[in-house]
Amino acid sequence: MTRALELAGAVRAGDRLAVDIVEEHLAVVAAQEPELHACNLVTGDSARAAAAAIDGAIARGDDPGPLAGVPIVLKDNLCTRGVPTTCSSRILEGWCPPYTATVVERVLGAGAIPIAKTNLDEFAMGSSTENSAFGPTRNPHDLSRVPGGSSGGSAAAVAAGYAPLGLGSDTGGSIRQPAALCGVVGVKPTYGSVSRYGLVAFASSLDQIGPFATTVADAALLLDVIAGHDPADSTSIPDAREAVLPVVEHGVEGLSVGIVEELTDAEGIQPEIVAAVEQAALALEKAGATVDRVSVPSAVFGLSAYYLIAPAEASSNLARYDGVRYGLRVDGDDVATMNARTRDAGFGTEVKRRIMLGTYALSAGYYDAYYGQAQRVRTLIIRDFARAYEHFDVLLSPTSPTVAFEIGAKTADPLAMYLSDICTIPTNLAGHPGMSVPYGSGVGGLPIGVQVLAPALGEPVMFRTARVLEASVA
Repeated sequence: MTRALELAGAVRAGDRLAVDIVEEHLAVVAAQEPELHACNLVTGDSARAAAAAIDGAIARGDDPGPLAGVPIVLKDNLCTRGVPTTCSSRILEGWCPPYTATVVERVLGAGAIPIAKTNLDEFAMGSSTENSAFGPTRNPHDLSRVPGGSSGGSAAAVAAGYAPLGLGSDTGGSIRQPAALCGVVGVKPTYGSVSRYGLVAFASSLDQIGPFATTVADAALLLDVIAGHDPADSTSIPDAREAVLPVVEHGVEGLSVGIVEELTDAEGIQPEIVAAVEQAALALEKAGATVDRVSVPSAVFGLSAYYLIAPAEASSNLARYDGVRYGLRVDGDDVATMNARTRDAGFGTEVKRRIMLGTYALSAGYYDAYYGQAQRVRTLIIRDFARAYEHFDVLLSPTSPTVAFEIGAKTADPLAMYLSDICTIPTNLAGHPGMSVPYGSGVGGLPIGVQVLAPALGEPVMFRTARVLEASVA
């Protein structure tokens, strides 16, 4: 599998043609897509045209940018002007956005070549990519198993070699959990450090766009391209951020690492995954870091708080899909009937479940008991993480409690499915960065991911730690 850094370097030096690179990756897509179903749309023609333009720029002596000629896959909830964006939902089927997401503009400006829009759980609601209206994606390591979710299409595509880079969105772990299950690197940046303009909203105070890659350095390269202030996003952080690629090889000498007890000792985490976290801690210790255990007490309440806050925000965000402004419309005798029939036909079971849960949590008489209480728990989690980071530079935990599970194993039990994100959700509530790094294998030889967490804007130290872990298992 060729790294993005190597491909971009070869294209910029004139040693490789972007058109050849694109054809090689489209051939991989053609060979594997019938089994994996990682993509909702393959944009082969536009990719070939973009590659020819890159080669033309090189021939004229121009530099297309740090991602010159590198194929990339985009989660199908990122808008690109004139390209269908479905969120894997019937209600948006056939809808073409009139604008392009800031992150897509930035990867295009850096010379990357989008080759596909990838499958996801409908509106990013799920932990397995089984909730897509267009059918599930399969794990490239074992076709009988899920790739994780909701960004399972991007994770599977990068793991299968469709492209060296991918973009996903992470609301409760939707980049890190599928990255762990597919054996690739996945990053959730600090909330506000990457623009959400052009990301179809699920839960606006939690959503964040981030990279998939096969190496830590490639993930750093992509993050440096997409991060930075965007006036079009009111939650975008205006301050300049530190680039991560220049420091990724700086090691962990002198850093302090805390193993989060509540996320490592929780019930249901497979023993091989706990062992992987302990081995990762030893590797960091050998590399010069000090390691100890740390308690983040309120992290155990993260799952409960998340499944009140996220559905509440989703119930508001998804109210716009009413049959008038976007995609699907099912006619009725009056407006209310049309709205109801459209939403009934357009939304899948999991989306309806979360809209109802969120509407109930926000309803008069229950707002303070449910939504208000969840927000108070969120504040406790933020404070507990802040106390932990007074003593530790980074934190360590499992990414997922299990390796990839069988397709259909949890579809009848929503609570069991929700527990798949138990280790990743607390970081979203705090707004901090987190990333998953492949670290060994578990049952059936399936990949295990170790999660590295850092305080807000702590990406440089997080990537340094991740790079040491990557090197220790190379």
